[in-house]
Amino acid sequence: MKNRLKITGNLVSLALATLLLSCGNNNGASQGNHEVAVNLYSVEHKEMVQPVYASGLLFSETEAVLSFKIGGIIQEIFVEEGDAVKKGQLLARLDLTEINAQVVQAKNGVEKSERDLARVRSLYADSVATLENLQDLTTSLNVAKEGLRIAAFNQRFAEIRAVSNGRIVRKMKNKGELVSPGMPVFYMNDTGDDQWKLQVGIADKDWVRLKEGDRATLTFDAYPETGFEGTVLRMAEGADPTNGSYQVEIQVDPNGKKFAAGLFAEAKIIPSDPISYQVIPVEALVDGSGEKGFVFTMDGEDKVKKIPIEVAFMLDNKIAVKNGLENVQDVISAGSGYLTEYSTVKVIDDKEKANAHL
Repeated sequence: MKNRLKITGNLVSLALATLLLSCGNNNGASQGNHEVAVNLYSVEHKEMVQPVYASGLLFSETEAVLSFKIGGIIQEIFVEEGDAVKKGQLLARLDLTEINAQVVQAKNGVEKSERDLARVRSLYADSVATLENLQDLTTSLNVAKEGLRIAAFNQRFAEIRAVSNGRIVRKMKNKGELVSPGMPVFYMNDTGDDQWKLQVGIADKDWVRLKEGDRATLTFDAYPETGFEGTVLRMAEGADPTNGSYQVEIQVDPNGKKFAAGLFAEAKIIPSDPISYQVIPVEALVDGSGEKGFVFTMDGEDKVKKIPIEVAFMLDNKIAVKNGLENVQDVISAGSGYLTEYSTVKVIDDKEKANAHL
């Protein structure tokens, strides 16, 4: 009885194994015979420009720290932070009491030297004074005149005037404070339409593709709905030692908007010299990672081959390829996401593809 049950069990197991093997073979056959419908795309050769993307802060071309040429007590300040000023406008003045006294003292010194020289000239004509006396007083008069020039110059620069049309960004001193020569009193910037610049840092591979005069479009966080135009004005000839980037200055057209130093902006710079690229649709790319990726191309009538490519950049729904398609005429576009290197494919045109969806 036990032997009969054992034999019966073995027969059932063998039957099940045979059935599973048969099903597995049938599935493998059906998978092997399955064809993936694909479209081919002819590789294009186009002259294209790869934009350079960068970001930076806005600044004014004529930013200036204003100070007094001499020291003294501030008598009056005529502007506040944020005020718009005109070129030549009086911004602050020192107390002139001491300065005016120095000018008067210098004038008196000149007058005395002139009288002394006139007297010695008369004495020298009568052979009473020596030539040395005459020369010494002539020199003293010249020294006194230069002292008067210095005092008058300091008197003229005992006030601060705006160096250009602009705006007072910061006022660092107040009326009644004692300041030393050169101590900052105002920080101002020029607000002329041609004075606003955006400074950005770019990599060396982007720096070599740009040149002065290239156009740029800019977007400011302060004006998210407004686009601005710019032009590359200057390019650094050496890398910034702090971060290794190359500094580029872009002149920005404010387009009637209010600008201030320090506004953050993103720039898209368009190189003026195009480069020839091989172009394919974005759906042809598979297993993309950074600048690397793969595409499928035909290998015979119904087989495919997977080849590596190097991506230059993506623009809209197209990919500019840097390397990898030198000897390739067509790539598989629609259907590439379903392929492996062992797939069997059927190439259909757009009309057949449309009918397949009906």
